Amino acid sequence: MLEQLTQQLGAARSLNDEEVRQAVEQLADEKVPTVVKADFLTALAKKGETTGEIAAFARALRDKSISPPLDAETRTREILDVVGTGGDHLSTFNISTTVALVAAAGGVLVAKHGNRASTSPIGSADVMEALGIPFDLGPEDAVRSLHRHNFAYFFAPKYHPAFRHIIPARKLCAERGQTTIFNFLGPLLNPARPTAMLVGVPRPDLCEPFARVLQSLGVRRAMVACGTVRDEAGSLRHLDELSPLGPTTIAEFYQERGLACSTLSPEMFPLQPAALADLRGGDREVNATIIRRILRGEERGPKRDAVLLNAAAALFVAGKTESLVEGWDLAAEIIDDGRANAKLTELAH
Repeated sequence: MLEQLTQQLGAARSLNDEEVRQAVEQLADEKVPTVVKADFLTALAKKGETTGEIAAFARALRDKSISPPLDAETRTREILDVVGTGGDHLSTFNISTTVALVAAAGGVLVAKHGNRASTSPIGSADVMEALGIPFDLGPEDAVRSLHRHNFAYFFAPKYHPAFRHIIPARKLCAERGQTTIFNFLGPLLNPARPTAMLVGVPRPDLCEPFARVLQSLGVRRAMVACGTVRDEAGSLRHLDELSPLGPTTIAEFYQERGLACSTLSPEMFPLQPAALADLRGGDREVNATIIRRILRGEERGPKRDAVLLNAAAALFVAGKTESLVEGWDLAAEIIDDGRANAKLTELAH
């Protein structure tokens, strides 16, 4: 079956929902050879994944995931995830993880979904571990953490058992220099099914289609962002975050209004002069130290600005503020009055 679908993709014919479901069954089957799976994923990438195919893959994979036992009352609240797809290869520190902690300290219910490093040097799970925050909780413990702390980390391998039979094919594709649909599916597979999402993508042309996929999956409020920066050579690069160093392409939608695309200028905010080097991180311990310094209010430079900018968007998407500017001010207040550091201390003990 997978070989037939590979031929179909080679003829530039897209897959329907049922064909995607069949493909996922084959990809998750340990008896199907790795090379057959890799050829399929390569053919899909070369054809170009449609919005419909991405959404269908996300649905089929979510159906195979382990669902945490969230109660009905929790489901009535906005549940936020702040996540980047990775793949920008800019080696910035873990901005999204820092923002998630700020949002939780501000009273937002945060279900952070992530993994160890794959396309970035340090994954969110790596830095969570370095911070001393439990990152590999099972479903019941994760829900308990969500109730007690407004924050839980959902470690992808705990919730997606089917992936262990897909990983060898992904590795083979990587050896061939081929990206696949799995390079950007991660943010769509949060087992807590967040209702509000701030998602960073590594190319501006992905913002609108990614937002449409989130809409089709039932997310109520979302912003998909891709920022621009200049590297040390002066070349224009893209960042899977809102950028404090250049314009950010945004696609967003909210229950009260439909999808809209825009460009956000950093000039709206009181940003300090900075360069890409000011946002770079290091190994997991270095990044954990950066996060601690930001949340304690000790770091007052460009790294804090990057967190405030992205936290402004997260708080707005979660419905805590009426504008991004108001979100910036609230994020600064959460750090400066000690709530952010208190949340870190609470989670790490």
